[in-house]
Amino acid sequence: MRRLVIEGAHVATVDAVDREFVGGHVVVDGSRIIAVGDGPAPPWVFADGVEVESVDGSGHLLTPGLVNTHHHLYQWLTRGIAQDSILFDWLVALYPTWARIDEDLVEAGAEAALAVLAKSGCTLAADHHYVFPRGSGDIVGGIVRAAARVGIRLHGTRGSMDLGRSAGGLPPDFAVETTAVALDASALAVERYHDASADSMVQIALAPCSPFSVTSELLTEAATLGRSLGVRLHTHGSETVEEDAFCQERFGKTPTQYLEDLGWLGDDVWMAHSVHLDDHAIARFGATATGSAHCPSSNARLAAGIAPIPQLLRAGAPVGLGVDGSASNESGQLGTEIRQAVLMNRLRAGADGFSVRDGLRIATVGGARVLGRDADLGSIEVGKLADLALWDLRGVEFAGLVDPVASLGLASMPPLAGLFVGGRRVVDDGRLTTINEVGVARAAARASADLLGRV
Repeated sequence: MRRLVIEGAHVATVDAVDREFVGGHVVVDGSRIIAVGDGPAPPWVFADGVEVESVDGSGHLLTPGLVNTHHHLYQWLTRGIAQDSILFDWLVALYPTWARIDEDLVEAGAEAALAVLAKSGCTLAADHHYVFPRGSGDIVGGIVRAAARVGIRLHGTRGSMDLGRSAGGLPPDFAVETTAVALDASALAVERYHDASADSMVQIALAPCSPFSVTSELLTEAATLGRSLGVRLHTHGSETVEEDAFCQERFGKTPTQYLEDLGWLGDDVWMAHSVHLDDHAIARFGATATGSAHCPSSNARLAAGIAPIPQLLRAGAPVGLGVDGSASNESGQLGTEIRQAVLMNRLRAGADGFSVRDGLRIATVGGARVLGRDADLGSIEVGKLADLALWDLRGVEFAGLVDPVASLGLASMPPLAGLFVGGRRVVDDGRLTTINEVGVARAAARASADLLGRV
C-alpha cells in the first residue's frame, strides 16, 4: 500500500457544501481518499510505516478530476473538415469518410484524443461511437485498449444507426446497420467490456445515435436491452433547430416528446447537447432526472445554439460537461470547456447566472452524476476514489489572480502539474507518464492520412 499526500494546495472539494481549503491537504491510501482538510496533513499520516509520496501543492489548485460526458474519439482523425457548416451539412460531408474506419484506425485516433483529454485534467471520458462498417473489427475493443494505455477511466458506448437515407434518415445507407445486428453487437459489447464495480476503469452504455439516424424500433429495443443488462442509455437530443424540425415533420412531436414516448427519459439516461428545450422539456428532464452533456464549444462551432443549462440545473436535472467529437471541437481539451461554459451561459442567464464554481461543478461531480458514478467520483471527500487534478498557478498568467478557481472559469487553462486516477499518477508536470506522446501523435497522423486516402 502506498500513501499519497498532497499539502499546501488550494483544495476545491466540490462536495455538497462546496468546501474549499486554502493551503489544505488530501491524503490517499491506494486508490481512495482517507483525509481532507485545512493546513498540513495530520501526523498520523506519516507515523504508521507506510510508504509516503509527498507532493508540495503550494501555489497550486487541487480539484477533482474532470469528467467528460460526451465525445466521439474516432473523430480525432477528421479534424478541420467542413469548418463552416451547420450540423446536418457537416454530418453529410463526413459520413462517407467515417464509413471507412476500422478497429486499428479508431484505436490510434482514440489514443491521441484520450491523451489530450488527460493533459487537460480529464480522469473519466464518455465516448459515443456509432459507426461500425461491415468487417471493421472490434472497434469498441480498440477504444478500450487505448484508454487502458493512457490510464484514464472510460465510459464507452456501443452506439448504432439503422435509419439510412433511403428510409428518410440522414446517414447514407452504406453507413448504417440492421436493427438486429446493432442490438446483438450491443449486448456483446456489454458482455465483453462492462465492469460494474465501484472502482471500474471501463463501463459500457447503449447509445443509438440520434432521432434522425435511428428507427423507433431500435430506440425502443435498445432501451429495453440496456435496462435488462443494467447499463445506462445515451443518445443525441435537441441539438439543433433542424433536428427539432425533423421530429416535428416525421413524428409530430418535439425530440423530447418523441424520446420520452419511447422510454428514453429517466435517471439512467443522458442526452448529448440538450440545446433546444422548451419549458415542458426542461421540466420533464428535471422530474425524471434525465442527464445532459453540455458541449459549449461544439455547439458554437456548429452554430447550434446555447443550451439552457441554468434552467436545467434549477429543475434538478443532472448536467455534465462534454468536449464532443474532435471534428466539431478541434481543441479536444476538457479543461477549457469550463471557461466556455461559464461565458456562454452568461449570454443567456446574465453575469450572475452561472458562476465559475457552477462551471467546475458540472465538470466534476455533475458529470459523475450524469454517468451514475457520483457515489465514488466527482468530489474530494473521504472514501471516494482519488481521481485528482493538480493545476499549477505559479506562472505569470495567474499572478495577482485573487480566486484560484477563477483560473479555470475565467482565465486561461492552467498547466497541469499532476493528474491522478485512483491515486496513480498519469500526468506529471504536463507530460503523460503512461505513453510516448510523440509516438502516439505520429500514429494518429498516419491513421488520419490512411483514412482520408480511402475516400
